[in-house]
Amino acid sequence: MKKRMFISYLPEEEVEVAITENGLLQEYYVEVISQDKTKGNIYKGKIHNIDASLQAAFVNYGAEKNGFLQVDEVHPEYYQKEIQPLPGQKYPPLHRVLKAGQEILVQVVKEPTGSKGAYLTTYLSLPGRYLVLTPGREEIGVSRKIEKAKERERLKKIVESFGLEEGLGIIVRTVSEGQTKASLQHDFNFLKRLWKDIKEKARSKSAPALLYEEKDLVFRAIRDYLTQDVEEVWVDHELVAVQVEEYIGLMFPRKKNLVRLHVPTSGLSLFERFNLDEEIANIYSREIDLPCGARLVFDYTEALTSIDINSGKISGEKNFKEMAYRANLEAAQVIPLQLRLRDIGGQIVVDFIEMKDRRYIREVEKVLRQGLKKDKARTDFIPISRFGLAQIVRQRLGTSAFSSSLEKCTCCQGRGVFPSLEWQAQLSLKKIYTTLRKEHPKEEINFKFPAQLALYLLNNKKKNILRLEDKFKVKIIIEAV
Repeated sequence: MKKRMFISYLPEEEVEVAITENGLLQEYYVEVISQDKTKGNIYKGKIHNIDASLQAAFVNYGAEKNGFLQVDEVHPEYYQKEIQPLPGQKYPPLHRVLKAGQEILVQVVKEPTGSKGAYLTTYLSLPGRYLVLTPGREEIGVSRKIEKAKERERLKKIVESFGLEEGLGIIVRTVSEGQTKASLQHDFNFLKRLWKDIKEKARSKSAPALLYEEKDLVFRAIRDYLTQDVEEVWVDHELVAVQVEEYIGLMFPRKKNLVRLHVPTSGLSLFERFNLDEEIANIYSREIDLPCGARLVFDYTEALTSIDINSGKISGEKNFKEMAYRANLEAAQVIPLQLRLRDIGGQIVVDFIEMKDRRYIREVEKVLRQGLKKDKARTDFIPISRFGLAQIVRQRLGTSAFSSSLEKCTCCQGRGVFPSLEWQAQLSLKKIYTTLRKEHPKEEINFKFPAQLALYLLNNKKKNILRLEDKFKVKIIIEAV
């Protein structure tokens, strides 16, 4: 299995990172340089106000909109006084343990979206190559994706030997598997120095203030996504290639000559050269074709994402049970990949083609689980119900092309459909009629409409307009804007 990483850099505009296995796209991330990225940043903020009904605080951390801090994201060290939770509650009333004007260290968990401010936490985390330092949580954890009990125990003993200071915790990352104590110790020392620097800045700066800024996508790609099995790293920009070589030299001292520079001598871009363009374009498509002739159909709502397996061309097959099983099996292989590429988070409902045979259902569930295990995001899976529905809950990472390059359509407001020209024309005539009844103009009146609608009115509703002119003895002028 040949694994490659591709880093495409457009100066002052964007960075794209793709990872392939045997030539097939497995991960894709994009970052627009002009868009401020705050996820992972740590700030010294000040509580602006506390909403007792929401049990949340709104924090001024220097952004245009205050950040949102829920009660379960507030570390007890910030409580002003000790108050017991109410019966049946896990946390004390937030408005009784915090106060407006109180200074607090927060980290951005989720970028601001639309009218909502950033989602914040006081449970800070500092990611390194092999470890994550967790100030305020004193436990030692090992990534669940490291499955061998012997290796988990070895890594835990290594971290315990570091002698963690009071108030510090460590999470051992998946890429630590097989690493030496020296590598982990080096990473731990770096994170300790970083945390010390953040604390010193917090003491010397007034709120709101930025204390720690998460690295750019090029650095994060090497830190978080470059694994031991990656054989080549292709870069299409000379200066970035040098930068990547330096990062790899720091993190993989023994792995040299990984970086390859793509020079577009033939006029092909990096992604065109390796036939990745079509796969990347599929990320934005509502429908994905499966080899058997069926299709995956993705629909998004505010609360959840639905994925329908549409039988498509297989509906006329004689042995429909076998074909339905094959379509569901192929869908179970593709869905985890699409969840990663599109960075779909929250509640996901998958509507499989109906299967009666329990063996088939178990096999489809097994394939789906195996695919979800490859995901860096946290996922939870509820087996297929008797109605053919499977439920997945996935953590949104917020680093994919889908989440950073799309915005809500101004015409349909995200519904995926918008009123037909005929319907818009009916509403426009109603508006003209209402205006004429109300204003009683003497000679003429102007109405401005979008160009396409204005042409439709003049071509298809001319009789209606003339009738109104005759009724109200006025000249109606339709203008395109």
